Order: sequence, then C-alpha cells, then structure tokens
Amino acid sequence: MSTEPRRTRSGGRASRQSIRSIRDITMLPGLTRKIPLCEVMDGAQIEMIDNASMDILENVGVQFRDPIALEDWKKAGAKVVGEMVYLDRGLVRDLIATIPSDFTYHARNPENNVRLGGPHSVFVPMTGAPFLRDLDDVRRNPTLEDLAMFHKLSHMSPALHSSAHHIVEPYDHPISQRHLRITYSSMKYSDKMFMGMTTSPKNAEDVMEMCAILYGEEFLDDHPVTTGNCNGNSPLVWDETMLGAMRAFCKRNQPVLCSPFVLGGANTPASVPATVAQLNAEALSALAYTQVIRRGCPAIYGHYLASVSMKSGAPMAGTPEISLMNFMIGQMARYYGVPWRTSNTLGGAKTFDAQAGYESATTLSAVMHAGANYIWHSAGWNEAGMHCSVAKFIVDAEQCAMAYRMAEGPRWDDFDQAIAAVSDVGPGGHYLGHPHTLEKFQSAFFMPELFDNNSIEQWSADGEKEITQRALETARAMLSEYQEPKLDEACDEALLDYIARREIEIPAADELNQSY
Repeated sequence: MSTEPRRTRSGGRASRQSIRSIRDITMLPGLTRKIPLCEVMDGAQIEMIDNASMDILENVGVQFRDPIALEDWKKAGAKVVGEMVYLDRGLVRDLIATIPSDFTYHARNPENNVRLGGPHSVFVPMTGAPFLRDLDDVRRNPTLEDLAMFHKLSHMSPALHSSAHHIVEPYDHPISQRHLRITYSSMKYSDKMFMGMTTSPKNAEDVMEMCAILYGEEFLDDHPVTTGNCNGNSPLVWDETMLGAMRAFCKRNQPVLCSPFVLGGANTPASVPATVAQLNAEALSALAYTQVIRRGCPAIYGHYLASVSMKSGAPMAGTPEISLMNFMIGQMARYYGVPWRTSNTLGGAKTFDAQAGYESATTLSAVMHAGANYIWHSAGWNEAGMHCSVAKFIVDAEQCAMAYRMAEGPRWDDFDQAIAAVSDVGPGGHYLGHPHTLEKFQSAFFMPELFDNNSIEQWSADGEKEITQRALETARAMLSEYQEPKLDEACDEALLDYIARREIEIPAADELNQSY
C-alpha cells in the first residue's frame, strides 16, 4: 500500500511525518514491467512442450461435456466422437492466432483503465473464500457486508487494479441469487475494473446484462470491462457450466481466463514438464474454443497451480515446482502470443504467520520474473483459499506495491543530480540534509508502512505490535476514511431494478437455512 504524498515539500522531521500521514489511494497505473524475464526453457524445450501438447490434442483428445460446444467444434472442422474432441494442431494454431496479444480494460472511472498483455500487468485480489478472518482476526462465515468491506479495501489499495468479485462468499444471501449482489457490490464500492461471476451460464448472462446497464450495450460490445474465469476439470475435461459461461462472455466480447485447475501429481503427471504439457493442451483447447465462439474476442491463457503433498494429498503453496511451472507457462504463453494469468500471494497457513509470508513472497517473486499479465489472488489468500484474511489482504496489497516498484526497474531520471551530490558531500559527510535528498526522500526508496523498522526500544514503547495487529489497525483506519465513488443515480436505480426483478424470477429455495 503506497502512502506517498500528493506533493513534495522540504523541511524537518515533523513536516516529513505530516506529509507521510496523508493516505494517497490513487490507483497506480497498470504495471509496465522493465525487468528481465526468467526463462528456464530453451527454444528446443519450448517446442518439445508444444509438440507434446499438440499430440495430446490430436490423439488423446479433450472431453467437451456440452452439446452446443460439440456442434460448434463439428462446424469448425474438428473431429468429434461422442463427447471427445480431437483438435488438429493446424486448426488450433489458426484459431489462437486471432486472440489479441494485448487489450485495454475500461473501468467505470476512465482514469483507472489498464492495459493487459506483453509487458503490461495488473494485480487482482483473491476470490472465492468460503470463510474470512475478520477485523478481529476471527475465522467465521462471511456476509454481504464483509464482501463490501473487501471491495472498499480493494478500492483504497493503490497497487490493486480490480475489485474482483466474490472475494468472500456472502452466506447471508441465497446461493441462487448471490451472483447479482456480488456483481453489484463490485460495481458500487469501487470504480476500478472488476470480475464477473461464471458460476452458471445464466449467472454469466446476468453479469453481462448488468455490465450493459453500467456501460451501455454498444460500449460493451467493443470494450473489455470485466473478466470471467472458466476452470477446466483436469485432466482434459471442460464441462457444460464453464463452456456456457464462456459463451456468454465471449459473445459480448468480454475476456475469459481459460484456466485448467492443476493439482500437480494428482490430476497431472508427477513431473513438472509433463504437467505443463498437459496444462498447455487444456488451456489451448479452451482458448481455441473462445475463437470458435467469436473470432477476435480477447481471451487469457489461464491456470491455477498447486503441487500436491505426496504425504497427505493436500495442495501446497510456495513450492519450487510452482515457481518453475510459472516460468514455463509464461514462456508458452509468449510463444503463442497471448496474455496469461497466474495466481499470486497464495498461502497454505491457517493464520497470518511466517509460513503464510514465506509462501506468498516466494510466489510473488516468481510471478514477477515470469512476466505474468493478469496476476490474480494477489491479496488475502490463506489456508489454501479457504479463508481471506483482512490482515493478510492489507499486507499483500502493500507487497504488490513493492513488487510493482521493483518491476519498474531502476529510475535514471535524476542520475546526474545524485552523482553531483557525491562531490557536494565529499568524504566523511552525510546526505540527509542535501537538497537532492530533501527533494527525493519520499520517492527514492520504497518505505513500507506495515513493516516495523524501528529500534526494539521504539517498538516496545509503541506497544510491541506484530504485523497482524498493525495490518488490522490499518484496515480499520482505511475503512473509516473510505469515500464511495458514487454510481450515476439513474444507472444505480436501473441496476437495483434489474436485481429486484431477477430475484423474483430466481427461486431462493431454502438455501438461507442451510448450514455451512
């Protein structure tokens, strides 16, 4: 989280502290990476993965459990036997060649538009947590109010470029109607871009209708404004729910993440290169289908990566193999010329402890050097995604700001001034009072707000607060300062009218009485 001031002033310690106390929530522009990529495969190995993936598509096949998709593939010239689709590599290459290599997301606030693809990256919070650790660090079931809280924190975190969608599951609302309230919350409490629910084809269509209300039908047709996620069932299965949602998004020219769900060693071979080859085949089959639906619509090479403990079968985060696979997948996506998605600060720890920090930092570093574009699950993820932690959310968001600064590369704009200061100060002096230092003290080095770098005496005098407590206090302060970016009144009324009508049409059943 950046709290750099809106203006630069010189002066003493008191004035500097006063400046630093101003919270600047202005969203950082989409990241343009300027650091080298980590590429662990040579050209021959990239071609080895590509060839293995194409062999899988041609000879093993992919199961499309959806009659509409099967008919679409037949019309596109694929070999279809029952639910099995066998894709010729020439057909696959022809289709994925029409996916845009980069595009611009349009936010409700145009100042928050961001570019995606190539060197352009965005950070997106986690989604899908069935529990949260709240402002008191208590693990419990979330509500719509909790979801709104996370959308507000997303809005106020400069390095987060999206409010996502169901960061946590709002259990106080019926499952069948939940997607409506989740989408509205994403739209209402932040004017950044957001994600759209793909929990069913009809739910995806509802999201598209709400986007048309917010942006206008014509604007929606040629401007990406939201993102859907379609998970494959590894190994080599795409189901009717995901494919129907994919069609709803692609027909309206909205991008989807084509995301095989990889548990390395469980639903893929116990081998990093072979896992990547299978994942690559699965992703290519879905990417190609987006272009069968609508040629030229934006799409994103996706995945969810976890390796599995051979002791317990549990998914693991922050392991070396996950980093290696991210490096390799980045190379494959660039080989095909398509943007790609990864998962970011994942933790398997049950609390916001050292394990959570190490796991998250390891993955964050790898993701930045892998050159990922859509960097999802960038804030809050812990307990293998079972809960979103408010404390971790705040610290993760600041970690993304630090990673953003690193990925920008060195700044050379004041090099001559800084070198001149060496002559001014000379041997044995110090730079603290030099004009260049006073001008640059805020921006020369990233100063984390949530890490305590004081002496132990000062730390003790301040109450011996550990990072969880500091993060929760910061979250409370942010929420007390939050100002809602108001929706246009007519648009807000139209959205609420649509939700009210759909909630009448969609049965709520007895879901509110279910025990979770």
